[in-house]
Amino acid sequence: MGIASLREGYILPVLLAITVGSFACSSTTQFSGGDDSGVGADGGPPPGLCTQCVIDSDCNGSTCAQFSGDTFCAKPCPNGNECGVGATCTSESSVAGDPVRVCVPNNDACGAAPPPHKPPGNTDSGAPPPPFDAGGPVQATINANGGTESKLYFAIIGDTRPPVIDDTKAYPTAVITKIFSDINALNPMPPFAVATGDYQFSSSYGAEAPKQFALYAQARSKYSGIEFPAMGNHECTGATTSNCASTVTNNYTAFMSTMLGPIQKTKPYYSINVAATDASWTAKFVFVAANAWDSTQANWLDTTLAQSTTYTFVIRHESNTASTAPGVTPSKQIMANHPLTLLIVGHEHTYSRPAQTEVLFGNGGAPLVNASTYGFGLITQRQDKAVQVDSIDMNTGSPDLQFRFAVKADGSPAP
Repeated sequence: MGIASLREGYILPVLLAITVGSFACSSTTQFSGGDDSGVGADGGPPPGLCTQCVIDSDCNGSTCAQFSGDTFCAKPCPNGNECGVGATCTSESSVAGDPVRVCVPNNDACGAAPPPHKPPGNTDSGAPPPPFDAGGPVQATINANGGTESKLYFAIIGDTRPPVIDDTKAYPTAVITKIFSDINALNPMPPFAVATGDYQFSSSYGAEAPKQFALYAQARSKYSGIEFPAMGNHECTGATTSNCASTVTNNYTAFMSTMLGPIQKTKPYYSINVAATDASWTAKFVFVAANAWDSTQANWLDTTLAQSTTYTFVIRHESNTASTAPGVTPSKQIMANHPLTLLIVGHEHTYSRPAQTEVLFGNGGAPLVNASTYGFGLITQRQDKAVQVDSIDMNTGSPDLQFRFAVKADGSPAP
């Protein structure tokens, strides 16, 4: 999923939305649509602007409308004079595609904020970044249950979906195809990739989900490695609050068959193990389904995280801030009792580092926010055994050197 965040969805048989990473992701700046308090302290939108949404019920009486490259709650202005300072009454489309007049923050404020990963006051020198160098060949044998690598090395793919619900014709096929092609062309090529969820944007009980998953699978065929996907909220109903542990939607069924079927996974949560070819380290990759959460998954997660490995990577769609997802807070509490190298999330359509041991990639084709760029993440084990995290720009093929960071196996900062 982009930089800002998105939010909840619905279970209606006709309409549903996808987020920043699906329409149902999290958000940093909020816009309930009813705040007339004026501009923010930095000259941006008034406090409360830019809450992303999936349907009108997410908006506390306001309208879920499409603008600034995504779907946000906005105050209706049928007479044209209902907006306060910092917003303008504008003709837009609702999430259902109907014409609406709503209060939109001025200056494209919801979609043009500076990327959070850029240090304040830091500007580019103008010189192109050096080409990515993963440090020599990687020998690997990876199958559906994991395998071995001479060096820990893998890619991360974020949210992928069209801007409007059920708009399969607008699926970001070109973007996700290039991302997979770029990963495949890396030298060395990452032998596997993990994905953070939200692969489509369609009505819960409609017929578009299988079509959009098929487009994703077609793009994935450009990559000769193996992909391990996490479940997103759009693989349930589209709402961040949705829980398919008890509610089975067409989206969920299509996710299980199209995304998890090829790697022989029968549950939306699972783990794989990867070890060094020389037995010098071990790693586990734990895929949490926060939108298919129940006590069985909770017990499984606790038991799986208790298994001793050098590195532990948890892949979950929502970040820790998206606490309305059923499995976010309980899985966070379980994770706190075990070692963690890195939590890998999406949901917001951007790339960022929300916390010391958390990295977010949601820029795999979903509508971008906060001036982000399409691309993918790359994890590379260094000679000192710390893991380096890079964000690779799809257009240039180069890493964002201002974003690059590294952590040790225990999650502590690496120089």
